Amino acid sequence: MNIMEERKNRILAFMREEAYKPLMLSELVTVLDVPTEDIPLLQSLLDEMENEGLVIRTKKGRYGVPERMGLITGTFQGHVRGFGFLIPDNGDEDVFIPANAINGAMHGDRVMARLTKLSAAARKQEGEIIRVISRAHKTVVGKFDLSDHFGFVTPDHVRLFRDIFIPKDCINGAKKGQKVVVEITKWPEANRNAEGKIIEILGDSGDPGVDILSIIRAYNIPYEFPDEVLQEARKAPQKVREEDIQDRRDLRDLRMVTIDGEDARDLDDAVSIELLENNNFRLGVHIADVTHYVKEGSALDQEALRRGTSVYFPDRVVPMLPRELSNGICSLNAGEDRLAFSVMMEVDRNGKVLNHDIFKSVIHVRERMTYTNVYKILEEDDPALKERYKDHLEDFRLMKELALILKEKRMKRGAVDFDFGEAKIIVDEKGKPVEVKKYELNIAHNIIEEFMLLCNEVVSEHFYWLGIPFVYRIHEDPDPEKMENLNRILGSFGYHLKGYRDVHPKALQEILRQIKGTPEEKVISTLMLRSLQKARYSDVHNWHFGLAAEYYSHFTSPIRRYPDLIIHRIMKEQLSGRLDEKRIEHYRSILPDITKSNSERERAAEDAERDCEDMLKAEYMKDRLGEEFEGIISNVTAFGFFVELDNTIEGLVRLSSLDDDYYTFDADSLTLIGERTRKRFRIGDRVRVQLVKATPETRQIDFVLLDSENDTDDETGSVKDAAGEQPKPKKKVKKAVDPRVLIHIGAKKPAAKSKKQKKRK
Repeated sequence: MNIMEERKNRILAFMREEAYKPLMLSELVTVLDVPTEDIPLLQSLLDEMENEGLVIRTKKGRYGVPERMGLITGTFQGHVRGFGFLIPDNGDEDVFIPANAINGAMHGDRVMARLTKLSAAARKQEGEIIRVISRAHKTVVGKFDLSDHFGFVTPDHVRLFRDIFIPKDCINGAKKGQKVVVEITKWPEANRNAEGKIIEILGDSGDPGVDILSIIRAYNIPYEFPDEVLQEARKAPQKVREEDIQDRRDLRDLRMVTIDGEDARDLDDAVSIELLENNNFRLGVHIADVTHYVKEGSALDQEALRRGTSVYFPDRVVPMLPRELSNGICSLNAGEDRLAFSVMMEVDRNGKVLNHDIFKSVIHVRERMTYTNVYKILEEDDPALKERYKDHLEDFRLMKELALILKEKRMKRGAVDFDFGEAKIIVDEKGKPVEVKKYELNIAHNIIEEFMLLCNEVVSEHFYWLGIPFVYRIHEDPDPEKMENLNRILGSFGYHLKGYRDVHPKALQEILRQIKGTPEEKVISTLMLRSLQKARYSDVHNWHFGLAAEYYSHFTSPIRRYPDLIIHRIMKEQLSGRLDEKRIEHYRSILPDITKSNSERERAAEDAERDCEDMLKAEYMKDRLGEEFEGIISNVTAFGFFVELDNTIEGLVRLSSLDDDYYTFDADSLTLIGERTRKRFRIGDRVRVQLVKATPETRQIDFVLLDSENDTDDETGSVKDAAGEQPKPKKKVKKAVDPRVLIHIGAKKPAAKSKKQKKRK
């Protein structure tokens, strides 16, 4: 496999040379000096490269690379309005694809496009898709509808904007309004929708759990374990046996705890701490030894690789490993002996690791702590909890002290810490959201975060210098052009990104420090995050830009992440002396595909979790139509502005609903400006809104503006007084919402009050 990839890369390098002109196969044979017996192999290789979109063959049989022939390959990203964008493989600027130039591509497909012109409206390159290289969706989840002679399915995913036609003999018992899974049998074309057959009925739309099950299916997340995997899991012992601990260091007398959320069941990590005579810390991070029970090539291993990660929803977890392992023998449950991988580190008062030891161990966790209880002990001095956990009080104090030292050291080197408010969604037994609130992180979260980060760095650097195959968590430097665009937007808020053409993470950290607590904090943080590369797994070492860490890997969560599991496997072989040349070559051959697959599964899990959160937020708000809320403008766009409530829920006030003036969008300052009144809407303005629409199916929440604190006639649009203080809002007469506005944006007009209600009022 590696030889074939090497040959492909050599051919590509040759074709990308400036002097290269498209050649026929016979000419390539001559130029590349290919022996006669290898000509079929070259032809096969070129065919394969053509299928992958790496090269293109003209009508005259000449081969060249797409980018040298006015073509570009990448991933198609659909838009709900029917057009889309091509995201190039080489990282260049996105290409706008008009609706009439999609030519049968679907969201997520890998495609090839011909560049046509510069789009005047979007100031982007415009193109036309000429070929679909590979399809992203073999199955689609959606809502079934039925006519007299055929059916059709409207996909749940809004970017899959065209219905799928279902012939009458492929309906397979589905009823109108049900959520179904469709297998595509004919791909869409320029003027024809895709065709498919129903292969699974998930249930009636609106039934408890059906919507989340639809999301699971839509993102191709394996839900049920195959029988052979479950059989293997059931064979695993549920107690540590004497023969399992023969070659392990016995740490069962070492005082250690786990610290997790109240609802966590798969406990990967435990921590211990001691104060040494030299006043340094001896920190122990003890990670579940999953590879003792999940052997390479087993059904359990293959299924874990296929899943890549556990996926967490408010009402359920889709685990990477069956519960017999993830919640049972692998989980570091308090009061039970467990097999582990331990990393013991001596850390000085500056946060420097002076020495470390990595080894297999057997451990015994004393207490199962929660973030809430550790916080109450350390910050609220809770007497009942202090009495209950009196044997661990000094450990918690030392953990806090060390965590703060480590965080300060990390900040000094330039690590970028985003502080986004996370949502905690509480659901009832039927999966219906009953509460949405902001999830606050505390010192207990900081303790675990800092200890895991440090441990991951130590492990990564240790095995990097051994020169063996490994899995790294890398985060490449940001694109200079994106940093330049970010700096331009920052300038409109009065900030400047130092050295943005070759930016260091410390410069981004400084911006985050400056915006802390300001109205524009969230939008700038979001823009900054979107301007960065996506962290991923790789078998080739690179630094981690966001952490400002030269060496970084994921080692601490093998129950729920496959990269951690395979790292454990490599580490154990190296420590035991079994990692010979044959095994090294084995890992070198499999790690590129594994890291690519793991990165893809991670992205699918994140997208599914985010999609579920957005759906549940819309469902929660659906019962609150007509209610009024106060919020802050979190983002401003050409089509309106978003308002974020205190509980993290965000909704859109559409430009078309602002009926007191015509508003223009200033992209540089992210401001809407009234043409006549000069009223301005900027990020951070406090507004009062009314909820008029909430649609879980589209994850859409719409508000209309009632009043705001931002009326101004000055040139800057500032709402602060001369002393820089926010003035007290003037009392305003509440503006009635024009029913015509509600109809225009697709919201229902609030029901009129009855005569009895009016009389009572």
